[in-house]
Amino acid sequence: MASSKMKIKTGDEVIVVAGKDRSTKGHMRRGKVISVLTGDDRVIVDGMNMIKKAVRQSQKVRQGGIIETPGPLHISNVMLVCPSCDAPTRVAIQRKDGRRARYCKKCRKAIDD
Repeated sequence: MASSKMKIKTGDEVIVVAGKDRSTKGHMRRGKVISVLTGDDRVIVDGMNMIKKAVRQSQKVRQGGIIETPGPLHISNVMLVCPSCDAPTRVAIQRKDGRRARYCKKCRKAIDD
């Protein structure tokens, strides 16, 4: 079921909390969100969930072979990293002057400045 209001946007820094690329205490797997697929509730994170694909040489692809591209992750498997406190956090949404604003649940500071 797709939700219309996503709390993670393109350009946000996230960590992976579940799946094959999940973060552990000693090794935090961070990456920037490249794109958000709202219809499927998925995000594409740079360097995570790498998919290998065999590609033939063509006019679009100069060199054929096996290329790696990041695949989509479900939105529930990533957690936003607050730019202020630099910690993974949940996101609160408040309305201010008719606009939606995202806030960090840990430090109570606005994420979108």
